[in-house]
Amino acid sequence: MFAASRIQTRAFSASARQLTKVSVLGAAGGIGQPLSLLLKLNPRVSELALYDIRGAPGVGADLSHINTKSTVKGYEPTASGLADALKGSEIVLIPAGVPRKPGMTRDDLFNTNASIVRDLAKACAESCPEANILVISNPVNSTVPIVSEIFKKAGVYNPKRLFGVTTLDVVRASRFVSEIKGTDPKDENITVVGGHSGVTIVPLFSQSKHSELSKNEQLIHRVQFGGDEVVKAKDGAGSATLSMAMAGARMAESLLRAAQGEKGVIEPTFVDSPLYKDQGIDFFASKVELGPNGVEKIYPVGPIDEVEQKLLDACLVDLKKNIQKGKDFVAANPGK
Repeated sequence: MFAASRIQTRAFSASARQLTKVSVLGAAGGIGQPLSLLLKLNPRVSELALYDIRGAPGVGADLSHINTKSTVKGYEPTASGLADALKGSEIVLIPAGVPRKPGMTRDDLFNTNASIVRDLAKACAESCPEANILVISNPVNSTVPIVSEIFKKAGVYNPKRLFGVTTLDVVRASRFVSEIKGTDPKDENITVVGGHSGVTIVPLFSQSKHSELSKNEQLIHRVQFGGDEVVKAKDGAGSATLSMAMAGARMAESLLRAAQGEKGVIEPTFVDSPLYKDQGIDFFASKVELGPNGVEKIYPVGPIDEVEQKLLDACLVDLKKNIQKGKDFVAANPGK
């Protein structure tokens, strides 16, 4: 991520880079505010557009005082405000929606967040059909298919430009492993595949430097249900917002690096994937190489051990249902 001291020096040497507009939908929320702050500190962002159903102009005014090069504007919660926030955007991050409370699964959020994501996706399809769309709103396994269905209906769907942000799963996995092993998390490159909730999150420790960890049930459970740990600790005051903001900002930064010509930028992300289409599973998270056109190359899962194969089998059953739920929602609730 970015260290504050480096930001100041880098921000003013970024003038040679191209102009890049990034939009955050849900910018005044628990994830939206710290995410917007991190994007304001990123020298690759030249214009930051913030939208929410309330509070975006205030967040925009506050962030606009930070002495980095990008301009910031918080837009009014109107259809024209949303359209203006999106026009010309290269990356749109969508953390909008309601957070989890203790005892709730990500799936319990479905009914509220599904309609929010549907309506925002319609605005994106209209105002910035070529932007990279980064979906953070849970349940990601269902909200990403909602966006794809809306873009298909509008005739502008490009599978290479739609991403479910699963970065937090690898962030958590590397941190938790480093705690066990006494290492630096940045040296722990843990692959996590599947989806972004509970049993659909499949960490592949056999591919790491610590293959024996694939037998550590407690660790696997902690990676799969790390979000619940935070929900419980916050005791009704929300879910993982700060760590999620960091993960979303990292994914946006990786896309910007790739868009600006850097080669070999690889992130795990939930995308329209060929890997399990023969089983009727249209979306899957695995390592993806990013490029100027979004998805450049989707990597297969690779060699896994017996324990991980069982986890993957369980993941695919749930994931198929989650994806179908998103598609069915759009079919039954096309909105205005």
